[in-house]
Parts: sequence; structure tokens; C-alpha cells
Amino acid sequence: MSSGETIWTDDPPFPANAKRAVNNAQLRRNIRKATTTIRERRANLVGEMPDWQELRTSGAAIKDEVLRNLDRYLEQFEAAATGRGAQVHWARDADEANSIVASLVAATGETEVIKVKSMATQEIGLVRALAERGIAAYETDLAELIIQLGHDRPSHIVVPAIHKNRAEIREIFLKEMNDAPADLSDDPQALAEAARQHLRRKFFEAKVAISGANFAIAETGSLLVAESEGNGRMCLTLPDTLISVVGIEKLLPTFRDLEVFLQLLPRSSTGERMNPYNSVWTGVTPGDGPQNVHVILLDNGRTNVLRDEVGRQALRCIRCAACLNVCPVYERTGGHAYGATYPGPIGAVLTPQLVGVEHASELPFASSLCGYCYEVCPVKIDIPTVLVKLRHDAVRTGRHPVEGALFGAAGAAMKGRRRWTRALRLAPLMRFARRGGPPPLSRWTSVRNLPEPPDQSFRDWWVRQHESAREVIRERKRQ
Repeated sequence: MSSGETIWTDDPPFPANAKRAVNNAQLRRNIRKATTTIRERRANLVGEMPDWQELRTSGAAIKDEVLRNLDRYLEQFEAAATGRGAQVHWARDADEANSIVASLVAATGETEVIKVKSMATQEIGLVRALAERGIAAYETDLAELIIQLGHDRPSHIVVPAIHKNRAEIREIFLKEMNDAPADLSDDPQALAEAARQHLRRKFFEAKVAISGANFAIAETGSLLVAESEGNGRMCLTLPDTLISVVGIEKLLPTFRDLEVFLQLLPRSSTGERMNPYNSVWTGVTPGDGPQNVHVILLDNGRTNVLRDEVGRQALRCIRCAACLNVCPVYERTGGHAYGATYPGPIGAVLTPQLVGVEHASELPFASSLCGYCYEVCPVKIDIPTVLVKLRHDAVRTGRHPVEGALFGAAGAAMKGRRRWTRALRLAPLMRFARRGGPPPLSRWTSVRNLPEPPDQSFRDWWVRQHESAREVIRERKRQ
């Protein structure tokens, strides 16, 4: 993992973070209220779509086609984008991507840039990397602005400031926004207006903008950014130079494929029928929009994920966060507990694969395996199956000795009928460990209630029942 890579932070492991988060009642209230609202809106709009399951199947199939032929589609995208005047750069990791962006900005002579909300740039720690080189990057998405001014980290993929209520946002604006009205209230409209006025000068003065992309079209070399506030449209059209950092998995084969994803994404992410702003651009258009267009295709561990036949489906992800909004674990801990750019169920499967499961071995266990995340995923990522596979990988690293010992013992007992029969006869002894037990077993049982073991196994019951039946038959014959 390179020094500039921030997909995984130096925070304590998930259990320690989660324990601290669940004791924060205000945090839990903020997240529960927001996720419940989005979840209900999504359910209502999905209910309008008689072909929703067919759309999910199509979305998964399109993304799998890209992953099977990623090299070909990347080359096709590069050729198409270059043919329309864009410059395409390749970045193996975070350090390389940050260096490319910094050199491109430096070449313009500018020391300030504006940004569209982008998970890829958060993943590589771009804002911090630019600051170290004397370049100030200003977030223009309202929630990202709140996070930046509050010296905080995002807690959600789509709604980064989901853990903040409006009173907390007002305090951040009054403290950190030098042009905020002194009498600013916590009314949402007033807060949005204060942010709008604060950003307007940046929009008109900035010569360089940085974006990500929701989708990249191999056929045409186009990029698409979907957003709700219009700040993205300002960033993508007003500056002279536009630099887009795009994960290599964001490709779609053809422009027509957007028909599927522009139905799946808004309903799954924000509970809307369509995104208020869908900005699509292809290279350079003389006299219209940015005249220096750069696209940085980012790997940063994605080819490692691609090698895993089970885990590669995580690269289908379109960053809608539907899985976060239904996850009982995320609802109680928030995104910061995951200690990574990508929180929630998708983060629990994506982060360990991007950085290596040995560096994030706690995250696959941050799930109840209820399966709700799979039910709502618009591209049918079977998150529970990937989690189980990653748990196996995590135990094999040796970082989970309790789980390793327990499952090792279970595996040994299940290798033969006689072993399993003898082990079942010891089950009643588990009563003494149902709520605690001696270390190291207590680390596992202190947070899990083991089921009450039966007095006898089914096999013993069966033998005794049939023995009783045979005794009855023999007795009748004697009579």
C-alpha cells in the first residue's frame, strides 16, 4: 500500500470504532433518521417499476461484460477520448494519480482548484496531496463542503454529512465560513443559501476543476457525472482545465447502456426518478467548455480485485449506497467506524480486496449477514457471499485466532460420522459458555448468545425411539 493511499486509515480496528460509535446517541439518531427517509423513498420509486428485477439483471450483465474484457474496453475508451481531444493518463496507485493531477495543475500556474464530489479522489487523498504541494482544492458539493469546513471525514457514499444535523452544520458555517451571515439560522434553505453565496466566487474565478465520473463510455470516450445541486455542472463547464480521476471499473461498453443505469442509479441512491443534473462530455469542444481536458484512469488495487472470481463482483458497484441505507450495522455505527473511504456493506467487501485482507481483516465481520444489502443492490452484488469468502481469507491470515480455532475444531469434528456423533454428545457442555465462558472463547461469546443445546442429539433420539419400537414388537411376539 503506497504512502499516498488513504482508502484505509490509521484508525483503530472496526470493533473499537463501533463500540465508541454506538455510545453516541446523537450520531445514531442522525443516521437512523436520514437512512430511513432515503430507504422509504427508494422503496416507493422501485415499486413503480414493473421491470425492476430485469433492470438489475441487465445492469449486472453489462458490468460483468466490462470486467471480463476490461483491457479491451479501456483501450477503446482511450482511443475514443483521445480522438476527441482529451488527454488520457494511467495511474497504478494513489501516489501516481496524485502526482499526475498536481503536475497538471502546476502546468496551468494556478494554486486553487474547485472539485466535484468524487469517491475516487477521496480514495487517493487528493485534497491533502494537493495541499502538500501548495494547491488549495475547494469542495463544491454542499455535504462535502460541510465535511471540509468541519475538518471531518465523510460518513456516507452519497450523503457525506449524514451524521450531522442542521444545528451542527450551522455551527460549522459560523465558525469556518468567513462570509456566513452573523444571524444565520439552522433553516435548511438559509444554510443552502449561505453555501451558495460562499461558492459563487469560486465558480467564476476558478480556472481548473477536478471531477470523478459515475460512468465512462468506451464506445465514445465520454464521461458522465450525475448530481443534484448544479455545482457539478458549474465545475464541468466554466473552468479552462478539467481533470477527471476515474476508476477503471467505471466503464460501460456503449452509450445506449446508460439507459439502464440512469434508471437504476437515482432510485437506488437518492430515491429520485432521475438525477436533476446529468452532465456528459466527450473530449474538447472548441469554444465551449474546458479546452484542456484530462482523464486519469485509476487502478489502485482494482486489478487485484479482478483476480478473485468471487470478489470481483464488487467492481460492479455504481456507488449508490443503497446497501448502507438498509444495513443494521451501518445504521448503528455510521461510516467513520469502518476507518476507510468506503463504509457500509460495500466497504466491508471492497476495502479488504483493494488493500489486502490482511490490512482490513476486521471489516468482513462487520455484518449480520441478513442479506438485505443484496436485495437492494441495483447491480446484484451478492455481498453476503463475498463477506463469507473474505471471512475465510481473514481467518487464514492468522489475525483471528478465536474464529480460526473454533472453525478448525468444527472442521475436524465434521470429517467423520463417529467424530461428529461424539462431538454432538458434548453439546450440553456449551451451556456453561453461552454467555461468556473462559478466554479466549469469551471474546466470541460475550457478544453472541449461543443457542440452547438440546439434551440429546437427533441421532441419539432416533436410536432410542427405534429401540423402544423394537422392544414393543418383541414384547408383543412373546405374548
